[in-house]
Amino acid sequence: MGKGCMTASKYFLFLFNLIIFLFGAAIMGFGLWLLLDNQSFIVVLNNSPGVKLACYILIGVGAFSMLLSFLGCLGAIYEIRCLLGLYFTCLLLILIAQIAAGVLLYFQKDVVNEELSKIINKVLDDYPGKNSSTEQALDFIQRNMECCGWIGRMDWSGNMVIINSSQLLFPCSCQNISLVVGNFSGSGFCEAQTPDWPVYDVGCAASVERWLHTNIAVVLSIYLGVALIELLGMILSICLCRNIPMELYTKVPKN
Repeated sequence: MGKGCMTASKYFLFLFNLIIFLFGAAIMGFGLWLLLDNQSFIVVLNNSPGVKLACYILIGVGAFSMLLSFLGCLGAIYEIRCLLGLYFTCLLLILIAQIAAGVLLYFQKDVVNEELSKIINKVLDDYPGKNSSTEQALDFIQRNMECCGWIGRMDWSGNMVIINSSQLLFPCSCQNISLVVGNFSGSGFCEAQTPDWPVYDVGCAASVERWLHTNIAVVLSIYLGVALIELLGMILSICLCRNIPMELYTKVPKN
């Protein structure tokens, strides 16, 4: 590799890691937002240790990405072989972990769906209709995805307000807008005129699965894009590391 190509690779790797640093900061910020925010749809699942763990993982991944990109920048700009080698090794481990996580998630999707069903059914059973942040998030999901319950409308059969009421109540956010007569409420409970609730028959699990099928190309493109970016970083780091003269192996930043 010529000196000009090596210099170009060095600064390209520096800019590459600067972008990764910003990306890691965004991931960490997103994890913090999910953990602290009380308005988004994730509030529906906030009582789940698994969801909180996922938020902590996002924060950890973001922080680790920032640290790793910092090491990559330092190794590239000062041509420190040990840091470039460490950077390459970490990227390789991350890539392997991502592939393993994708395969595991694919083969364990039924377990994930069952866990989500338990969490959301607990939320449905405890739904009091007082317009709390959790209820607003649940109403938002059902209203905008045009679904009712997780598996289906019968998931609401365990709700204590509905069970203990002398009226025929149903969740307003489930109401099929094509059957609405008169005023429409998007939250709390509404009174049904007949035992057959005027709600959507499809559960939110089916709506989410349909959305994923519709947008699978986008999801896979993002996943593959991240993998290719990591692969590019590995190639640049190992090429730069191999072409640094041995006498510069102990090079350290100078004041």
